Amino acid sequence: VDSSSSSSAAGLDAVDPQLQHFIEVETQKQRFQQLVHQMTELCWEKCMDKPGPKLDSRAEACFVNCVECFIDTSQFILNRLEQTEKSKPVFSESLSD
Repeated sequence: VDSSSSSSAAGLDAVDPQLQHFIEVETQKQRFQQLVHQMTELCWEKCMDKPGPKLDSRAEACFVNCVECFIDTSQFILNRLEQTEKSKPVFSESLSD
């Protein structure tokens, strides 16, 4: 039983690097699309009083500020999450004991 479980665990480690890269790229694309959708929805609700054929200068400035704020906030959150991940202890070392 030990040999079959170790071979299946080795099989998980031997994932095709091209496939792994493709999955990472597609995941990033999906996250980006979700971010754009969230930003669009948030800024539209905040800045668009009544849709018309053209954006007035107030709505245009509001959209620019909203997008910049959204990007800054998202970047801050991502940086904070990275810092949090780096400061966590690695559990695999304690689990192997």
